[in-house]
Amino acid sequence: MNSEELILNANDVVAYLQKPASEFTKADIINYIRNNEIRMVNFMYPGGDGKLKTLNFVINSLSYLDTILTCGERVDGSSLFSFISASSSDLYVVPRFRTAFKDPFNEIPTLCMLASFFDKDGKPLESAPERTLAKATQAFREVTNMEFHAMGELEYYVITPDNGQFPAVDQKGYHESAPYAKTTEFRTMCMDYIARAGGQIKYGHSEVGNFSMDGKVYEQGEIEFLPIAAEESADQLMIAKWVIRNLAYKMGLDVTFAPKITTGKAGSGLHIHMRIMKDGKNMMTNGGKLSEQARTMIAGMMDVAPAITAFGNKNPTSYFRLVPHQEAPTNVCWGDCNRSVLVRVPLGWTSNMDMCHEANPLDVAANYDTSLKQTVEMRSPDGSADIYQLIAGLCVACRHGFEMKDALEVTDKTYVNYNIHDAENADRVAALKQLPDSCAASAECLEKYRKVFEEHGVFSPAMIDGIINQLKTFNDSTLRQDIENNNEEIQKLVTQYFHCG
Repeated sequence: MNSEELILNANDVVAYLQKPASEFTKADIINYIRNNEIRMVNFMYPGGDGKLKTLNFVINSLSYLDTILTCGERVDGSSLFSFISASSSDLYVVPRFRTAFKDPFNEIPTLCMLASFFDKDGKPLESAPERTLAKATQAFREVTNMEFHAMGELEYYVITPDNGQFPAVDQKGYHESAPYAKTTEFRTMCMDYIARAGGQIKYGHSEVGNFSMDGKVYEQGEIEFLPIAAEESADQLMIAKWVIRNLAYKMGLDVTFAPKITTGKAGSGLHIHMRIMKDGKNMMTNGGKLSEQARTMIAGMMDVAPAITAFGNKNPTSYFRLVPHQEAPTNVCWGDCNRSVLVRVPLGWTSNMDMCHEANPLDVAANYDTSLKQTVEMRSPDGSADIYQLIAGLCVACRHGFEMKDALEVTDKTYVNYNIHDAENADRVAALKQLPDSCAASAECLEKYRKVFEEHGVFSPAMIDGIINQLKTFNDSTLRQDIENNNEEIQKLVTQYFHCG
């Protein structure tokens, strides 16, 4: 990180210490706390429900501060994770200094840090969310000699009273501006707070979903991040959801990451972009075209895609979003710039054209290096996802491609360069694998492919069992019939899962 990036960094801790977060030490954290009148410290960590939990500390002495930063603290694991028994439930939580940020909501000056779980023997808890992702990235590195990067597109709805002023066109909210977009200020404030918490944001905008119902306006927004190391990407998405909920609460707004609110309206996804890096170079392209390595990682996702839903689509409303003839995918295929496929290869600035010079003739041609920009995008996940499980699962799937003997053949067979929703392509679509259509079907897919995810010790058998059992608790076969019949039971379901994820 160069000096310009340090100066412009929105994170107060980075700006004060003038060093990248990845280099933070305990001494740095103590230095910041002592010189910025910080009076409290929060440890934050994901529970089994996918939400961030918080442990508060009041700083009463330098020695106590040093103790909690060094040793962490005990927590009840059985109250956090279903797979931990109450008979042996104690866990340690120890902060990761690189995640430090000043709490933007607390009136008492407070420093927050994400924490890792350790077992009674002081070893990393193998089934902890962040540990599973760390094992996935390590296995990817060992198999491919490359680094796995990711970033998310975080979609959500904000619900406000309908005052009838400047009504937006139904389902035409994409990139709409105020006053037709009513929650622009909320989104930009969220972006500012997330950046101050260390989030590397690409941009934000209003999304397609916009409708009125029962005297309220439902407006969809999106905040998209920059691709970074997968473990950091998951941390940032967790913090971002925490920020969005907290700011909505402070502003008296209602916000939801629910995959689907009602029929005929856009659902909210959590698209994940990925790239593979080696020695600081993006390996996704070669000669301006998608590289063999990129097509190999896509093959892995094509092979195990139905099982990815077990990590990224965790409740019945997820499968009301994954229905044919909408932008949410149902067929296992991939393509270039194609939003009807499961894995999309977006534009990657590979034309070598200087568009900035064309738009601004007074500027000298820049010859800007855009090679880092190319990614591939998985479009099935939504806001119900367990973020660490999801990115770990995608990392495993991409690694799996490099372990397949017929990877490039699989890639060729699943490539689509047409609109899969057009009736004229029905025969070709019929040859493609389908994503599961319910939680129960997703559980069956994970059971079928579980060995792939358990290889290299990434997902523990107990964790896979737990995910399968959780999915099977939903009896969603009758609920699917309800939505197909436009039954009022749909609204009861939506109410039940309204604040999911």
